[in-house]
Amino acid sequence: MFQFTEEQIKRYARHIILPEVGGQGQEKLLKSKVLVIGAGGLGSPALFYLVAAGVGKVGIVDYDVVDFSNLQRQILHNTDRVGVPKVESAKQTLKALNPDVEIVTYNQMVNKDNIMDLIKDYDVILDGTDNFPTRFLINDACYFAGKKLVSAAMLRFEGQCTVFDFTDKENSPCYRCLFPEPPPPGMVPSCQEAGILGSIGGIMGCIQATEAIKVLLGIGEPLIGKLLIMDALSMDFRKVKLRKDPECPLCGKEPKIKELIEYDHTCEARF
Repeated sequence: MFQFTEEQIKRYARHIILPEVGGQGQEKLLKSKVLVIGAGGLGSPALFYLVAAGVGKVGIVDYDVVDFSNLQRQILHNTDRVGVPKVESAKQTLKALNPDVEIVTYNQMVNKDNIMDLIKDYDVILDGTDNFPTRFLINDACYFAGKKLVSAAMLRFEGQCTVFDFTDKENSPCYRCLFPEPPPPGMVPSCQEAGILGSIGGIMGCIQATEAIKVLLGIGEPLIGKLLIMDALSMDFRKVKLRKDPECPLCGKEPKIKELIEYDHTCEARF
């Protein structure tokens, strides 16, 4: 039987008293593994709450360094770490928060040659990236690997989140059911061009962490087959159904995509 230390009982007390979590649920979290791709505006809050929750192993993938322009929303980092690789900055912050958690860093760009190795040992993948080519690559890789994927996006004052459960490929839609192909370059502005309210990343990243924890614990109703859309200016939240597209080039009845595709990164956008 799993034995919590005295410190763990104190640290996770507010989880343990929840009937939906309890000691067994906290033990499950401590034995779980989550990979977060992107340590930026979405990844920062998601990582904070996953590590605070006691997810036993958390992987962080990012190839960028901390920049002053990141600090308005990427709360894992600080002014003293400008120029430091984001994965190193993230690890420093997260180890100080919860030394219980094993933090594994991957200071590299995700591509079709490494993504299957990156995701293979993790239970749930979080997509916190900021461009269409990487989003499609993560979706396709998780589909082929049969992984659960929590995907979020943001732009200006808006955010969205959904969950794809590729352990059940027959029933779960995929990202390509929503967007079969990336839009043409320049069609959708990036955050650099259109801007982003920093707290939007906080909201959506926290939702990602919550959905991942629900999936790991097997509780509640994750956003599988549903797209949560937030408009912060009106503070409206709405959910729309995501249906599996029988013509989807990846998960449809006659799939055309049977191996990973790497798109040109000139196509930068969120939605």
